[in-house]
Amino acid sequence: MARLELKNVTRRFGDFVAVDDVSLTIESGEFFTLLGPSGCGKTTILRMIAGFDLPDAGQILLDGQDLVDIPAEKRPIHTVFQSYALFPHLTVADNVAFPLKMAHRSREEIRSMMQEALERVRLAGKADAYPHELSGGEKQRVALARGLVNRPRLLLLDESLAALDAKLREEMQVELINLQRDVGITFVFVTHAQVEALALSHRIAVMNLGRVEQVDEPSRLYGFPRNRFVADFIGNINMIAAQVVESVHGHLRLTAAGLGEIVAPTLNGVTSGDKGVYAIRPEQVRIGMHGELTELKNHFEGTVHSLLYQGDVSVYRVRLANGATIEALLPNSAPGRAELFEAGDAVKVGWRHDAGMFLR
Repeated sequence: MARLELKNVTRRFGDFVAVDDVSLTIESGEFFTLLGPSGCGKTTILRMIAGFDLPDAGQILLDGQDLVDIPAEKRPIHTVFQSYALFPHLTVADNVAFPLKMAHRSREEIRSMMQEALERVRLAGKADAYPHELSGGEKQRVALARGLVNRPRLLLLDESLAALDAKLREEMQVELINLQRDVGITFVFVTHAQVEALALSHRIAVMNLGRVEQVDEPSRLYGFPRNRFVADFIGNINMIAAQVVESVHGHLRLTAAGLGEIVAPTLNGVTSGDKGVYAIRPEQVRIGMHGELTELKNHFEGTVHSLLYQGDVSVYRVRLANGATIEALLPNSAPGRAELFEAGDAVKVGWRHDAGMFLR
């Protein structure tokens, strides 16, 4: 049996449909992420799971039990908020022990479980500190310890890394992965940060305008997006308007106006004349001198429009003959200063015939 099921859940605010007939299944022990832009419905779903809001239609089942009549404080669920929501007048130990006191645990149980939770997040030495004496990362770990201390069946994380700086955020991502693996509790994480979702999740539901566009493992979402929204939202991707000429011998022949033929992987259900876009990730695009890359079936001439040096890679934006712009990543793996193409240089870009995809 699934740990959590959403069945045809809808939530309206007046005429606005925040969540539109969403069905999801989340397995026990899974790190599941709701990902999407602001206003897509992901936080509304989290609030309904927690019990802070109720659906207008549909069911939310925890271990097969409908949660609709169970108030938030009685649900075996804990939420870690972006703001941490720590009590400023309580020590770290008392913050973590608070849910246990509310559950009327014995003094011995409270002490033992609180210490275990603090050790799990490596904060045993901070038990007597107050929240204002802690760093952002330490506050985050206290909030996690408090969320895990009474061993909920479900831990909800609402943009809970958003307030951290980039380096600390990266460290906390590793902490979260290890913590979730150690405790085995089901995590449901809400974020708008694609890189974070890809790094943390077993599976991701990409949401847009109250609906789920695709649910998949991170590598499948990144490599095989179902539609243009998912392709564009997950990472960077190039899109070139194209039309199907034919599907033959396991690949597609496409034509792009002013550019010519593109060979792409085959796609079920595509027929000659279908219009859409050819999409390819920048890391799949090679860039070379004017006479290079001719061994690739897809190679086109262009001019470097701009470049962005990022240390480990350089990102080139190349303007093609038809006016389209395509991004290519070039690793700066050679010792010393990389040999960079400059803006205005005539170059060639190319990619393999089995790279990228056609999206209707």
